[in-house]
Amino acid sequence: MKRIVWLGVGVAIGVIAYQKITQARSLASPGGVNRAVASLADSVAQFADQVRVGMAEREGELRRGLGLEG
Repeated sequence: MKRIVWLGVGVAIGVIAYQKITQARSLASPGGVNRAVASLADSVAQFADQVRVGMAEREGELRRGLGLEG
């Protein structure tokens, strides 16, 4: 009975390792690198947009606080 359990554990570990290796291999391919760079560029652009919105909100608050709104 113990051998069957250890065989099952070994098979499960083997399947998980195979999936991780396949995933790492796809990330290392040119297409995977392109996807990673595109994702990073999208994240940076989204962050920059959020910063711009925050800056505009804060500028409006400061203008209202100083009575500079026309």
